[in-house]
Amino acid sequence: MQWIIVGIAAALLTCFSFVPQVIRMYRNKSVKDVSPITFFQFSLGASFWVAYGIHLNDAIIIASNCIVIVTLLTAIVLYAKYSRNRGLTNN
Repeated sequence: MQWIIVGIAAALLTCFSFVPQVIRMYRNKSVKDVSPITFFQFSLGASFWVAYGIHLNDAIIIASNCIVIVTLLTAIVLYAKYSRNRGLTNN
């Protein structure tokens, strides 16, 4: 039982780790000093974790990494949107 709590805590910390970055990009309408490679690399890693979680039939691994993927896809969309705006304005 205690390891389930540890797993849930780890999953929560990990799956919401990029939320502050997404919020900052959205609020500032800027992607200055943001590396898109990080988002793609972490998305690939989270996808592998989902596959591994499916293999193990582990709902915690699957759910948390699906949340990570959604968060990172949001970040990638914002990056694409605001990096285009960057060329139009002096940000």
